[in-house]
Amino acid sequence: MRERLAELSDRALALIAAAPDAEALERIDTSVLGRKGELAGLMRGIGELPGEERAAFGQAVNAAKAALASALAERRALFDARRLDSESGDTRFDPTEPALAPAPGHLHPLTQVRREVEAIFLGLGFDVMDGPEVETEEFNFDRLNIPAHHPARDFQDTFWLENGQVLRTHTSPVQLRAMLRAGGRPPVRVIAPGRVFRNEPDATHEHTFHQVEGLMVDEGVSLADMKGVLSLVLARLLGKAVEVRLRPHYFPFVEPGNELDVRPAGSGGRWMEMLGCGMVHPNVLRAGGMDPARVSGFAFGMGLDRLALARYGIDDLRWMMSGDPRFLQQF
Repeated sequence: MRERLAELSDRALALIAAAPDAEALERIDTSVLGRKGELAGLMRGIGELPGEERAAFGQAVNAAKAALASALAERRALFDARRLDSESGDTRFDPTEPALAPAPGHLHPLTQVRREVEAIFLGLGFDVMDGPEVETEEFNFDRLNIPAHHPARDFQDTFWLENGQVLRTHTSPVQLRAMLRAGGRPPVRVIAPGRVFRNEPDATHEHTFHQVEGLMVDEGVSLADMKGVLSLVLARLLGKAVEVRLRPHYFPFVEPGNELDVRPAGSGGRWMEMLGCGMVHPNVLRAGGMDPARVSGFAFGMGLDRLALARYGIDDLRWMMSGDPRFLQQF
């Protein structure tokens, strides 16, 4: 065993001295000193020796290992020095040149739009509220007056999880949580920005996108209040020249329901569908602990991604989730 150890040590030292480059050194290191290398193989055979020789042989292996590691380190240092000499002698390389400064970062366009929306609504007396992204079927559908046969519950639109839970398809469940938190006592004025999830990716939709839900419940709230608030908010976000129109539309959780379209200045006369809105359905008010005979309210759900598209003239919603710096550095 000692003869094999001496032969291995002499052979490895010769290979290290003759190694042409750092890659060759790494191969020698792995084959000789690695976990499955030749030295490890010798140590596994120590049980074949008489008991009185084992300790001395183990010490000899450790000494050989230390000598080989030292030789490897010296040879690596030599290669590093040669590389540095070569680089410093290259006229294309100036070691005194300052390093490139890190590029300054900035907020994602969605974050910019979200913070501005929050600031506008806070100025109008609304609170900002958050809700869970993993929702129950009860809050995502049932309490929002969405019947069991509604197509929104289909697998092609909704990401279903276990135990009747879903990735929320809208921020509307926060309406209910806001009303329940108020304990049936108006007024309630909240917005709820956050991520939502639907299985419908194309140029104007994504499987993950961002909405801001809005709710105002009080005595005497009307459709005129809703249009006035939304017109004011969109004018501040998109410019005073923006035009707004309401179109009748069905949503299970509002009655009457509307689609709100905008036509920003410079859009070439094209209308863009911006959000769904309407007066909160009496069934939803009851599910939130409110008395529809005493109070009324309006609600809306606005896509922050679409708002950013309209504001910055972006032609494809999928850019928002791309992470491409060529896109993000424009904002």
